[in-house]
Amino acid sequence: MATEIKVPTLGESVTEATVSKWFKEVGDPVAADEPLLELETDKVTLEVNAPAAGTLSEIVVAAGSDVEVGALLGTIAEGAAAARGAKPAAAKAPPPAKAEPAPAPRPQPAPVPAAAEAALAPAVRKLIEESGLNPAAIPATGKDGRLTKGDVLAYLEVRKEAPAAPAPKPAAAPAAPAAKAPAAAPAPAAGGAQFPPRPAGPREERVRMTRLRKRIAENLKASQNTAATLTTYNEADMSAVMALRDQVKDVFEKRHGVRLGFMSFFIKACVTALREFPVVNAAIDGDEIVYKNHYDIGVAVGLQEGLVVPVVRDADALSFAQIEATIASLAKKARDGALSLDELQGGTFTISNAGVYGSLNSMPILNLPQSAVLGMHKIQQRPVVLADGSIVAKPMMYLALSYDHRLIDGRQAVSFLVRVKDCIENPTRIMLDV
Repeated sequence: MATEIKVPTLGESVTEATVSKWFKEVGDPVAADEPLLELETDKVTLEVNAPAAGTLSEIVVAAGSDVEVGALLGTIAEGAAAARGAKPAAAKAPPPAKAEPAPAPRPQPAPVPAAAEAALAPAVRKLIEESGLNPAAIPATGKDGRLTKGDVLAYLEVRKEAPAAPAPKPAAAPAAPAAKAPAAAPAPAAGGAQFPPRPAGPREERVRMTRLRKRIAENLKASQNTAATLTTYNEADMSAVMALRDQVKDVFEKRHGVRLGFMSFFIKACVTALREFPVVNAAIDGDEIVYKNHYDIGVAVGLQEGLVVPVVRDADALSFAQIEATIASLAKKARDGALSLDELQGGTFTISNAGVYGSLNSMPILNLPQSAVLGMHKIQQRPVVLADGSIVAKPMMYLALSYDHRLIDGRQAVSFLVRVKDCIENPTRIMLDV
């Protein structure tokens, strides 16, 4: 009797996914609850486990195909060898050693020990296999010695830089060293800089967009087409926050086990301002305005694959330490590809920190259905004229609030941002709720 493998429920408002890769081939034995394949949605990547033990007898949907919730992915036959004869029906070539070295052009990653393979998260396993790496050679920093996505990316960076010192390409040149010698060391023209030769390879490469990247593109375009977006700007003197942070950061980290960053100050400042200007925390639903009496703050996290916005739930009820711990946990999950759908949904207001990438100013785009987003930027010493006319250098940060003008008036938006600025410049107000 065959057991069907179907696309599970993917979460609220998610009806479609892409088959990222199969971990098994037709004819392979599988254990109950063993990961069989990986699905990529527009929000997260998740594994589909075997509903029963047996043998993978059929793969109905190949990697790279789009599927809907409930669609048939494959079947599992009873018994360890029940499907050996069914292999030809599958979309993949069988693994046994047939005289088919033709697929050899596709380089395979170094073999992974079974124990290590089982411990790898889906996103980590995918990155390792796509890059052709041996996980045993990568230093692991995760819990219980596990390999994280950050470990793999760091290893790739180091490996990318390492070959740059030795120059293996000239040595591999075919048979025209005489012609290559002058080309390798052209005389710099009139003191101009000499650039390295362009690496060999195609001039262009086409790569299919990931479902996450497509969803990001759709959401941003929908935001521009739907909302009447305006942006108001201000700047905050970061002196008081920086002084307070420097004063307590060591004690804070020792007591709470987490570093004190700037984001907790801004989340607390925004919650204070949102309470005073509830329309900024509201959303439009059809011809109704939905006022949110909870403060679930989205914190944008930039990844190599794209931007994700995990949510800090009930930020008004959290301490500074709890906010910092939550942000650290969500950021780590984001880098490891382990965020759940629930952690990405339901935010009422978003904060995006472009300053970590060096941005001095920008205009953030609304994260619909939210009505406002705050942009933080790089802290930079700038001359400031004080009340007595003197000019001093201060660590200043430009703040940008993009808002939906269909719902929020300019007076409300500007007043909200001024309140955030006041809280940042006088952080005791946040702590004393004044």
